[in-house]
Amino acid sequence: MLLTFVISYWVISVAIGLWAARRVKNATDYAVAGRSLPLVVVTATVFATWFGSETVLGIPATFLREGLGGVIADPFGSSICLILVGIFFAKPLYRMRLLTIGDYYRDRYGRSVEALTTICIVISYLGWVAAQISALGLVFNVVSNGAMSHSMGMIVGAATVLIYTVWGGMWAVAITDFLQMIIIVLGMLYIGWDVSQMAGGVSVVVNHAWDAGKITNFWPDWNLAAVLSFIAAAVTMMLGSIPQQDVFQRIASAKDENTAAKASVLGGVIYFFFAFIPMFLAYAATIIDPNLVARLIEGDKQAQHILPSMILTHAPLFAQVMFFGALLSAIKSCASATLLAPSVTFTENILKPAYGHLGDRQLLRLMRIVVLCFTVLVTIFALNSDLSIYKMVENAYKVSLVSAFVPLVFGLYWKRANRLGALAAIILGLSTWIWLEVLAPDATCPPQLAGLLAALVGMVVVSLASSAIRPNSHHAHSK
Repeated sequence: MLLTFVISYWVISVAIGLWAARRVKNATDYAVAGRSLPLVVVTATVFATWFGSETVLGIPATFLREGLGGVIADPFGSSICLILVGIFFAKPLYRMRLLTIGDYYRDRYGRSVEALTTICIVISYLGWVAAQISALGLVFNVVSNGAMSHSMGMIVGAATVLIYTVWGGMWAVAITDFLQMIIIVLGMLYIGWDVSQMAGGVSVVVNHAWDAGKITNFWPDWNLAAVLSFIAAAVTMMLGSIPQQDVFQRIASAKDENTAAKASVLGGVIYFFFAFIPMFLAYAATIIDPNLVARLIEGDKQAQHILPSMILTHAPLFAQVMFFGALLSAIKSCASATLLAPSVTFTENILKPAYGHLGDRQLLRLMRIVVLCFTVLVTIFALNSDLSIYKMVENAYKVSLVSAFVPLVFGLYWKRANRLGALAAIILGLSTWIWLEVLAPDATCPPQLAGLLAALVGMVVVSLASSAIRPNSHHAHSK
């Protein structure tokens, strides 16, 4: 019965995505849904994109091992990221009427900065998309009782998400995200209530977690290495997620700038609160079936099976349907968004300039081809990765943190930022981060934090120095 539900839900959701694809008439429809989405839909697609496999499978496993302090990156950092986007970035970026985040770097700093940041942003998506595909494989493996291997589940999952994403673009993503948010919210609330009853009540689970130190160990030890590691984990998601195409697409898809700002803040707040439900469920499992948790908790990848295994073993069929419906919705909404975002920006900011003049129909066709190619590439990466879902997602944002964040912020809020300063920020940020990752990954100052600081220094020093040498070389503000 559960497998029948999963297959039926999968077919229906793909059909809805293909139905939404009828709205796609040009590249703007494909990339940003014609800049026409209302508040409720934009909020839904912000929430559904971020409520992915790491929220349901990765965060709970990390919480069980490390407590609340271990999940500072997500959901704390990621929620604050969306709120910051709504407050400081949504309106100025929306007013520019751009197609991609890469267009901002081109208009503000020129072609060289556009190309460098776009490549970094696209690379940063590998880990995030791979995490969703890996989770799809896990779900198909579990609900088929092992009849479908994890690897085959990844391939089937990626292929079916590709079908409606490649045709429907942002329209298909937005419509399916709206429906999937409803399923996620209802499913998580129901399964949270059901599991809490099995564990003796909400207060029993919370008090047990409190007594075990899982809630009280949020802050790091007060030594330099621990504090810097805590800060680095927080800013990796909090700041590294800001210069991302999926975030920009949701801003640009709104019907106006106020809708863009409000939806980002609302999506971040809703995500923060709902992200705690899977953590609650996972800790309840330690009370309901401590032997199951003890058997799976040791390895990163095995720990991801705790929630699905507990639900299959102890929950009634309807609760299983609700849980796996919510889980599939979370993964599918995130996977489709993260397949589309890097493909669109790579097409617009790397391939389009290389081809010269492209008509709108040709650009749309090229975007769809890139979505297909990126899906194949990231599926191969996922099949060969040994990282946990949580680590895949957390590591993804290190690239954009050290390369794209500083040029974005300073370009918007510092008039003296210029092309040379942006190039210096990118080069110093990337080189410092890569150098430390290779030679001193366990240094007192984490590599990504050192890379961020190097990017800040490069932007300020080189922008000021070049302005002093050529005082009339300031870049004019983007239109």
